[in-house]
Amino acid sequence: MLAEAESIDWEARALICVGQDTRPSSPDLAQAAITGITVMGGEVKDYGVVTTPMLHYFVASINTDGIYAEATEDGYFKKMTTAFKKLRGDKPSNGNYVPSILFDGANGVGALKMKVCLSYLGDSLQVQLYNDGNGKLNHLCGADYVKVQQCAPHGVPRITNARCVSVDGDADRIVYYYTDECDKLHLLDGDRIATLVADYLMELVQKSNLGLQLGLVQTAYANGSSTNYISKTLKAPVACVPTGVKHLHQKALEYDIGIYFEANGHGTVIFSDFATKRICCAAEEPSLPKKQLCAIRTLAAIIEAINQTVGDAISDLLILETVLHARGWSIQDWEAAYTDLPNRQLKVTLKDRRVIETTDAERKSVAPPGLQDQINLFVRNVPNGRAFVRPSGTEDIVRVYAEADTQANADQLALQVASAVYQLAGGVGSPPALE
Repeated sequence: MLAEAESIDWEARALICVGQDTRPSSPDLAQAAITGITVMGGEVKDYGVVTTPMLHYFVASINTDGIYAEATEDGYFKKMTTAFKKLRGDKPSNGNYVPSILFDGANGVGALKMKVCLSYLGDSLQVQLYNDGNGKLNHLCGADYVKVQQCAPHGVPRITNARCVSVDGDADRIVYYYTDECDKLHLLDGDRIATLVADYLMELVQKSNLGLQLGLVQTAYANGSSTNYISKTLKAPVACVPTGVKHLHQKALEYDIGIYFEANGHGTVIFSDFATKRICCAAEEPSLPKKQLCAIRTLAAIIEAINQTVGDAISDLLILETVLHARGWSIQDWEAAYTDLPNRQLKVTLKDRRVIETTDAERKSVAPPGLQDQINLFVRNVPNGRAFVRPSGTEDIVRVYAEADTQANADQLALQVASAVYQLAGGVGSPPALE
């Protein structure tokens, strides 16, 4: 039935794209895959060492017969960086924006490919590369480390107020950060990235006057302040879906321009075929008013610069640097757009995670009985309180998320909810406690 629905020709020879990362096991695994494909009569396109987002990009290019892009590494970098330099113009600096970043490559394949990208960028962006592949993959560095540990990565110099970027080893996640005069880390994660991109694109959509609908997709883990900023300040539609890129990507496809970023920094922007055709056609209409045409042509260049197939840290970096340049913002200006609500996450070990059932995009619990009533009671007792529980998909633990007006209240709320889960859902081991 799937073959019929997708009009798959069983007589056609399958083409399988294979890529690998920098881990020692990769060459043997890649060769095993290539051997298996060949034995089964398939055709192999071996791209060697590439990031996962690059492989997605190549597959999309092949499946559109080159309409999306050229399915080569050169085609990947040339298309994105050409659009980036076009968006930037001949003045790399603007206002408080300085075209220089410190880049944490997590000692993975992303670091290797960022080196390649630099040769295409030229003088348009100065990138100082650290954790460039000579250390242990993702060890004390990378986007996940910075996000989860809330501290700067090892191997990157502490330069006060410098704009820093961390990607994960495979370069499909990105976060920004800086350290202030008191050596305090300020993290700008996927929520901040989403709001920055949405703000910029919403302005362009309005100026373009093409009648396009822009929407942003989040999960329950998105900070409440970011949701309020998008819905009330930007007045853009916000949808909430269950955790997982497959849910975010699918929902984003429902908009003319769909934006999604998980809090961990994995996300992208998707332009529908309708929006792409409308923008590209309008960009060739010189009779349009100058400001409208400028906005339309900027949107057309962004379509070229973004990897729409999946979250791609290198592509996302180019888009974010484009927005900061256009705004004339420093990273501190970006952070000042709104204030995150303090939050806390805890884990509770259960005998069987399946006793926890949720609804409303994982924001409400429907089992065990009485748990959601307890959560509601706790939430009502703190200003700006919000909390939810979500069972892990792979192990018998439940994740608790809580946010409130102060860190102390967020900590207390998280502990109260975790304790309720422990009591009502069959907790095992030591009762929940704040670390």
